[in-house]
Amino acid sequence: MSQNQNPELIQKVQKVIDQIRPYLEADGGNIRFVELTEDNVVNVELLGACGSCPMSTMTLKNGVEQAMKKAIPEIKSVEAI
Repeated sequence: MSQNQNPELIQKVQKVIDQIRPYLEADGGNIRFVELTEDNVVNVELLGACGSCPMSTMTLKNGVEQAMKKAIPEIKSVEAI
């Protein structure tokens, strides 16, 4: 885990998650930042309705990951754990 190695990047990741969160909450879900790996993969946990929704993979890849990569080009992917 590289959380102490790049606190600025982690802060940017958390800011993007905070911007996305209201859209997930509107559908009864939520998202929690877990870690940023050394190879710039963001691990998150989908909570509430998002955790059990059959569309959660599409939400993660088409919504969360796209927003994250657009805001922070260094991010390689976003994965649900």
